[in-house]
Amino acid sequence: MSLSLVHSRALLGLDARPVQVEVHLANGLPSFTLVGLADTEVKEARERVRSAIANAGLEFPSNKRITVNLAPADLPKDSGRFDLPIALGILAASGQIDPARLDGWEFAGELSLGGELRPVRGALAMSLALHQGGGTVRLVLPPGSAEEAALVPQAQVHRARHLLDVVAQFLPTRAEAGGEPPSDGDGWVRLAPTELGQPAPCADLADVKGQAAAKRALEIAAAGGHSLLMVGPPGSGKSMLAQRFAGLLPPMDTTEALESAAVASLAGRFHPDRWGQRPTCAPHHSASAVALVGGGSPPRPGEISLAHHGVLFLDELPEFPRAALEALREPLESGHIRISRAAMQSEFPARFQLIAAMNPCPCGFLGHPSRACRDTPDQIARYQSKLSGPLLDRIDLHVEVPALPPDDLLHGVAGEPSGAVRERVVAARDRAQARQGCTNQALAGQALDQHVGADQAALKFLNTAAARLGWSARSTHRALRVARTIADLAGCDAVGVGHVAEAVQYRRALRQGH
Repeated sequence: MSLSLVHSRALLGLDARPVQVEVHLANGLPSFTLVGLADTEVKEARERVRSAIANAGLEFPSNKRITVNLAPADLPKDSGRFDLPIALGILAASGQIDPARLDGWEFAGELSLGGELRPVRGALAMSLALHQGGGTVRLVLPPGSAEEAALVPQAQVHRARHLLDVVAQFLPTRAEAGGEPPSDGDGWVRLAPTELGQPAPCADLADVKGQAAAKRALEIAAAGGHSLLMVGPPGSGKSMLAQRFAGLLPPMDTTEALESAAVASLAGRFHPDRWGQRPTCAPHHSASAVALVGGGSPPRPGEISLAHHGVLFLDELPEFPRAALEALREPLESGHIRISRAAMQSEFPARFQLIAAMNPCPCGFLGHPSRACRDTPDQIARYQSKLSGPLLDRIDLHVEVPALPPDDLLHGVAGEPSGAVRERVVAARDRAQARQGCTNQALAGQALDQHVGADQAALKFLNTAAARLGWSARSTHRALRVARTIADLAGCDAVGVGHVAEAVQYRRALRQGH
């Protein structure tokens, strides 16, 4: 009778919880029992582990009663990440590797029937949890997952391609416990942390001709972290403008890059070549509420979390399901989404910038200079009412993108490049960070009163505009934040009447009729 203990991690949202894989071998009727609130994928590990050990030329104790416990028992476990620690636990309990030398290591990886290691989701979240917890625990992961985990600064990550590569490091004949196992060629490699490189070039704003007002709104949105709604007829350039918005944002710092990459890793959508790039998510308008905000069992991140520290572009906004749009209300305010289910509750970050585009009416030509709108006022009202007042109230900037005359399109000069706009955006964000430690969009409560710096004339103008236009308190505060951003772009310490006047024009209502 023998017992072994191997350490791993289970993912609950972005939280990587420690899991102890306990393996007990005893005499009795041969069996292989796995307990500890394991999902179907985990229970199937019994057949993968049995075949992997046998095909690797190792001895599987088929004449023993094998009991594997994944502790804590009340924590749900899913995916094939526990294949490798279960296999190592069986080998340690049967005396084929040294159990004492497994202390200070954590393992995760799915096994093929031949013993090769396959990538698992959430490797970056596991490495972040180890880094935040301190200590000197080392992590062993398969190819593809190990490179993700090595992005965390000071992470001790080892990549193994095969079960035998791992077993060779923990044989009883190796160095004493606590020593660093030597590298055995390409099969077992310690990875160096990856430095944050330069982001890949994005589409240039200079490609868009005309649309000075929309470009100005994009610059303000980028500088202050504001959300933006563009309204205009088909072919006016709304999608082109949105696709170039990410190129106006400042480069990501290491913390932002790690948080964004951890969410992508959890969803299985992380690519090393996108490391350090701000994500831009553009789901189709048929996306459900679960696809947008996350859900499922166990809960998985949705598009708003995958766009964390990046851009969420919703084209044809009124065509999205009403439930999906209304689910965006709380994340737009709080910057996170909490998904509650009967068995568990998960929280995902969702600090994204919403860029939305829509037509003014079903046919798209309301207000067009040369084409007549063929919709009735009732049809226009029904179309625009797909967007609720509370949702529109949470979008900071509303801007019209009119149709471009053919002469301006064919003979117009190239606009200002993204690099020049980004320099002003970075300078404005630096002013905000130095003043209040966050973007202007995040100002609220006493911080807004303290840092907005508006003079009395500006406040009087804003008060008059809010009263005449019937704004809510939220709309008034959002206009004040936008005015603060406009002042930062101009290099002004105080918010004046001109800054407020420009901010007020971005809170216009949609055109309501012919």
